[in-house]
Amino acid sequence: MGGKIITVLSTLAVVALVLFVYVKFFFVYSQGVNEGDINYFQYEGFVFKTYEGKMIQTGYNSRNSNATIQSNEFKFSVEDEQVAKQLESSSSRQIKLHWKRYLGTLPWRGKSQYVVDSVVYVQPVDLPVVPVAEDPLIIPVE
Repeated sequence: MGGKIITVLSTLAVVALVLFVYVKFFFVYSQGVNEGDINYFQYEGFVFKTYEGKMIQTGYNSRNSNATIQSNEFKFSVEDEQVAKQLESSSSRQIKLHWKRYLGTLPWRGKSQYVVDSVVYVQPVDLPVVPVAEDPLIIPVE
């Protein structure tokens, strides 16, 4: 009788551990798209070399309690070497990235919970960024 209880409890503990590891490190919690300019992108690490980057997005971050203005930053990692090459060749251009967010990080996947898996859009070299004078979503009332 005591052996069956130990077997059942051990099995439940192993199943709970496997479920926890899956949810923490392999379950995609969310995914989305961010657009901005790449601030830096580098290949770094001692044992596990990973691609790490930071994107500066339009707008300002006002969460700082000191009432200072700072830009919105999006820190990310890249697993796929082809995506990394695309990012390296797209510096100084507006870029849109698709990412997946995991609840935990793995050393071979990168330092960030946000892992970029594809480049959605890169601004062509010959098209300058033209500021819009008026918001196209606002309809003028006469």
